[in-house]
Amino acid sequence: MKAAIRVSRDDVISPIDERLYSSFVEHMGRAVYTGIYEPGHPSADGDGFREDVAELIRPLRLAHIRYPGGNFVSGYRWEDGVGPRESRPVRRDLAWMALEPNQVGTNEFMDFCRKVDAEPMLAVNLGTRDAQAAADLVEYCNVPGGTYLSDLRRSHGWEAPHGVKLWCLGNEMDGPWQICAKTAEEYGRLACETAKMMKWMDPSIELVACGSSNREMPTFGDWERTVLRHCGQYIDYLSLHQYYRCDDGDVPSLLARSGQMDGFIREVAAICREYQTETGREKPIGLSFDEWNVWYHWQNEGGDAPRWVVGRPIEEERYNFADALAVGGLLTTLINNADTVKIACLAQLVNVLAPISTQPGGRAWVQTTYAPFLLTSRCGRGTALRAEVDCPAYDCAAGRDVPYLDCAAVLAPAGDGLTLFVVNKSLTEEMVCTLDTPVRTGELTSLTAPALDSVNTPEGTCIRKTVTRTGPKGCVTLPPASWNMIRLPGRADGE
Repeated sequence: MKAAIRVSRDDVISPIDERLYSSFVEHMGRAVYTGIYEPGHPSADGDGFREDVAELIRPLRLAHIRYPGGNFVSGYRWEDGVGPRESRPVRRDLAWMALEPNQVGTNEFMDFCRKVDAEPMLAVNLGTRDAQAAADLVEYCNVPGGTYLSDLRRSHGWEAPHGVKLWCLGNEMDGPWQICAKTAEEYGRLACETAKMMKWMDPSIELVACGSSNREMPTFGDWERTVLRHCGQYIDYLSLHQYYRCDDGDVPSLLARSGQMDGFIREVAAICREYQTETGREKPIGLSFDEWNVWYHWQNEGGDAPRWVVGRPIEEERYNFADALAVGGLLTTLINNADTVKIACLAQLVNVLAPISTQPGGRAWVQTTYAPFLLTSRCGRGTALRAEVDCPAYDCAAGRDVPYLDCAAVLAPAGDGLTLFVVNKSLTEEMVCTLDTPVRTGELTSLTAPALDSVNTPEGTCIRKTVTRTGPKGCVTLPPASWNMIRLPGRADGE
């Protein structure tokens, strides 16, 4: 098959917010205990965090890590996780039917973020708690001193304020699975009053309000409009959550989910613009796609795990190469919507739906989805340009006329280097692709695998990485079922 990609430096979508490359650590499964934190592990540092895991996280260059949930936060008492560890209570976590020992809490998470060169994105409990508890947490974290809660933090050993700038007003509050779920009216009013108090406590913070838990929620659209009507004047972002799955081994439909994500983003962005027009608000409300990923393996296997244990091992996806291609395609969608999506969190980071896996007391290794996220995060920073793609299309259960290529174009911050991220979704045919770009001589990196169901193991990766030069006149050949990065450094003579 043949295709053509045209990119102009003048066809700008938006500068890419570095927070597009963020992730998520929830007190769920083994994300925390035997994930990022395992004091008895051979690689554990003085604070109990696994250095072998941190070494895999740092190269991802995560801007923010969302914490502590997720569903977990709707029943969380933040006060349980501060102060002397020996005095912290052990509680039942009703979100994930596990025991929570509270050995990792707010302060420890701040230290973890510093260890992996990321900033925190904290969620407050708007399920079982109220606006006062949220404002108290802002005081504890961000006030330098001289108040009860800021001095309490100092007495706990953290003299300097944490300076947390990005906060989530609860999590998925429309979901019946959520602890103390709410109607849009109930949540909107609570979010409004909570936002007021939090910003009065620290006017420098930014707030994310809950959008619908996913695109299929029966109240989608009405929920967003009602929430914005109540708290739109106080918030900075509206959240989107969506996980994508492969039904009955239908990989072509899995790879078409990038188009579904694009439609979801555009719908919510339109609702935000509608609110802005109606109210005369000057600053646009940005989108925070703060939970996205592929999620289906553990559910399909019908697995379960013993309840009421610490680090209950649930939702540990074993991602294959088809999942890596899907993640690569979803990343192109996020880049292509950089004008509205300012924050995006790959959910999650370790063990739970994660690009990184661990064995308790043993190895840490990367899943197949790690590779496309790593390379996109490292090379996908700068300005998103509009890429015009002319390629064949296919029909599948997820839609008709699905392009065989997903493509995003990024101009380097200095303005003199262009990177294209391209997924060839044809499972059987290579794509001979002609590039109509300012520079045509560069480097092609292709990721492939022996089979779509190939997986990584603690012993090694299934992914094959090849690096070649682009052909004459900007021609590249993309292997079947491949993730590709085309780097075109420098400017052509005379430009």
